[in-house]
Amino acid sequence: MAQLQNELAEKEMIKKFRHEGTWLEEVPAKQRWVSNDIIKIPREGSDPAVLINNKIYPIISNRREDDFVAVALNKYDTTNTEVSDDELASLPYEKVSEVQLQHRATLEEKTTGHALYCIAPNENTADTPVVETTGGDDGYGRKRLTTEDIINFGTKIKKKTGGTLQGVVLVLSPEHIADLLIEDLSFRNQFHNKKDGLIATNYYGFKTYETGYSPAYDIAGKKLAYDSVTPGREATVCFYNKSVAKAKGTVKRYARDAENDPENRKNTIGFRLWFIGIPYRPEGQGAIISGKV
Repeated sequence: MAQLQNELAEKEMIKKFRHEGTWLEEVPAKQRWVSNDIIKIPREGSDPAVLINNKIYPIISNRREDDFVAVALNKYDTTNTEVSDDELASLPYEKVSEVQLQHRATLEEKTTGHALYCIAPNENTADTPVVETTGGDDGYGRKRLTTEDIINFGTKIKKKTGGTLQGVVLVLSPEHIADLLIEDLSFRNQFHNKKDGLIATNYYGFKTYETGYSPAYDIAGKKLAYDSVTPGREATVCFYNKSVAKAKGTVKRYARDAENDPENRKNTIGFRLWFIGIPYRPEGQGAIISGKV
């Protein structure tokens, strides 16, 4: 019976682990690339040459040598939750089921934030622009984000995506949302009419979302470690949906029934999930960080 309960809970976790209402819905799922909690990311061979008004035959033929990169999925463990038999007897709802829903919601939140961190570029490069805001002082020595910053940033990104922002997603940090609410009436109207996390389907060319978690960068413009305690600069992150991937691996429910804990008479529940959200090409990857006054 315990094994059956675990299997049912694991299937339910996988089935409903969807990140609904978040920017992560825009990232293509690549489950077919996953085996044994490892994702094998294809690396395409050289592009063919294009001949214009060719008059020389036979046309050259080349083999395309493809390869792949194997990356282990990230492992996410929840801490265990205890539910005593006394609680179950006194509550008007089934607390064990509620606890499992809470674990799923917590895993969705943590994997969403961590995926955004992984997608954000490490630093400014020719392929992955990391630019600073240029607006006025917010009163704390930080330059506000402006619409001009977004337009100029879009120009940089288009140079890497074939001259278009179609399929490019902008995930705004809390600070930068506040900046645009102050400056831009059209943004304010879209923000107040947003559906879940989606703010606008077209804001200066970008499909735009909000986020509660924002990656942080140091004063030199390098990305800080995930959940670093070092103070940093909030980043708005940009990605191209043809250059990123997400995938789920296995999930395992760890549980001990109260009947197997005679001293405490408590049910204990925890989960382990394998998941990843990453860029596999640099095209369209970038960030906007708050400039210093």
